[in-house]
Amino acid sequence: MKISNSETASKGQYTATVDGHTAEMTFSRTSPKLIIIDHTGVPDALRGKGVGQALAAHAIEEARQGGWKIIPLCPFFKAQTLRHPEWSDVISG
Repeated sequence: MKISNSETASKGQYTATVDGHTAEMTFSRTSPKLIIIDHTGVPDALRGKGVGQALAAHAIEEARQGGWKIIPLCPFFKAQTLRHPEWSDVISG
């Protein structure tokens, strides 16, 4: 699964398209070293296929490579961080 990134000065998103359906995870950048993940949207056609999990893992890897922290405001992403204590190095709050 290929995940794409797009970002403006203060907003961004990660997207994954599978079988013609696109899932997204959006974020706001509060500083060069901090983002807030505020929404994850996975179409019904992609539910249960691990697309949301892949977006979450991608966000974690991006934070590690970029040297920033993530505030997990999105309920889905927050639940994923609780299931993955190994992500705590980039989770803030």
